[in-house]
Amino acid sequence: MLPFFLLTTALSAQITEKPVTFEDIKQSPNANWLTYAGDYKGTRHSPLTRITPANAGNLVPKWTFHMETSRKLETVPIVYGGVMYVTNSNEIHALDARSGRRIWSYRDDQSEISRVNRGAAILGDRVFFVTGDCHLIALHRRTGALLWQKKYADTNKGYFATVAPFAVKDRVIVGVGGGDTGNRGFIAAMSASTGEELWRLYTIPGRGEPGSETWTDRLIDWGGAATWLSGTYDPDLNLIYWTTGNPWPDFYGGDRKGTNLYACAVIAVDPDTGKMKWHFQFTPHDTHDWDGQGWPVLIDTTINGKPRKALLHANRNGFFYILDRATGEYLRATPFVDKLDWAKGIDAKGVPILVPGKDPTPTGNKACPSVRGASNWMSPSYNPATGLFYVVTLEQCDIYVSSAKEPIPMQNFAGGGGEQIPTEPGKFYLRALDPKTGNRVWDYPMTGPATMWAGTVSTAGGVVFFGDDDNHLVAIDAKSGRHLWHYNMGQPVFASPITYEVDGRQYVTIASQTDIFTFGLHEPLQSVPVLIR
Repeated sequence: MLPFFLLTTALSAQITEKPVTFEDIKQSPNANWLTYAGDYKGTRHSPLTRITPANAGNLVPKWTFHMETSRKLETVPIVYGGVMYVTNSNEIHALDARSGRRIWSYRDDQSEISRVNRGAAILGDRVFFVTGDCHLIALHRRTGALLWQKKYADTNKGYFATVAPFAVKDRVIVGVGGGDTGNRGFIAAMSASTGEELWRLYTIPGRGEPGSETWTDRLIDWGGAATWLSGTYDPDLNLIYWTTGNPWPDFYGGDRKGTNLYACAVIAVDPDTGKMKWHFQFTPHDTHDWDGQGWPVLIDTTINGKPRKALLHANRNGFFYILDRATGEYLRATPFVDKLDWAKGIDAKGVPILVPGKDPTPTGNKACPSVRGASNWMSPSYNPATGLFYVVTLEQCDIYVSSAKEPIPMQNFAGGGGEQIPTEPGKFYLRALDPKTGNRVWDYPMTGPATMWAGTVSTAGGVVFFGDDDNHLVAIDAKSGRHLWHYNMGQPVFASPITYEVDGRQYVTIASQTDIFTFGLHEPLQSVPVLIR
């Protein structure tokens, strides 16, 4: 692989010498933002307090970095010691987080596949990202020099990669895309030092393995359950939580009778061994492309009067789930959208109570939520002070079509599809949910064409930031949902914001379609005496 490489020596010299440790990541976020979700537990809640409901109206643009080759940025930055790392398809840039000035860049022009990229990971003196053709790249964080690259999946078998790597202990966890056209999903742990593969866990069981009885022999080798979104981690339980994609073919289940484990699920995995400790399937035998790809957020709370190590998950199927993250025990599920008609509810064992006649048909069948889901991979957040879970939701139905055509892997056949209803364009909301009850506390309705894919970040200052459906970064009051501030970036937003601090100043950053925008509080110019001669 041949990199494009640029180094600005003066700025490189400013990068802190101290390597990033596992303990540092466990303490994030603080002034730094060291994982895609900010913290291991996926709460996306920052302890920073300089931006508050009282002064958020004074936010102004501080700098913009234009990504020349981008078309649809989905990156979430990593920030450490005043340096920001942002990715695009097959490339990564290190920026001065104060000014946006580029320090170094690395681009892999030899990658066989160009795909969106969701971000990087950092550990020690290395920063990691994946290429579209499933190479994990390790670069020196100070200089951008290539340390090693390892291919971990075969593109000839339908694999590609968009995932932000996930650094835990001495290893980096990666996943794969491509499940919608037929492959066998997996996550793998790679040594952060050498790139050596330490273990691999498939999300579709092999023939004869536990769970294989939930598939027909015909499709088990190509069942999907892709792993293109990063996971979360509980250091005390030493468990990684990773969500899985839909089974394949997406919309026709006649050739894959059964519940199709471990698709549309969350799995708990020992990061040392790669052994699955438990699983929970949200949508058995999914035929609407409602995969489980959404954030498993980890909080400690009280459910039904009992303290619980809980896992929160707002699923594409329209239900907000609470699980016990130590055991996988199902605790509760409540609808978090109004347009939900495929199930009457979830039974005591966590299994959907189906409404007959809601599967896709050759002539088309209306069902709710839409194929994009009640929520999706857009990042939610949780504020322990308010006790609220903030999640972007979509109220929309679709017409679902199925096809019994012979499924051939890697031929872009999904078994049908979901089609939007022209008279029902859909509407996005930011919703605040109470995990203790599952109830909706408030809504923030968005204007726009129902095309956004942006998420949220919460702060101890009492502000929630999110990208809306009309090209804005928005700040609202975390308690009430009251609008505080917005900025129109002039282009669609497909990523989630972060917040960090450098030199005593708090910043908020979000990627738009082609640019990285960073904001901070307005600082009045100091008066300077004028010498009159």
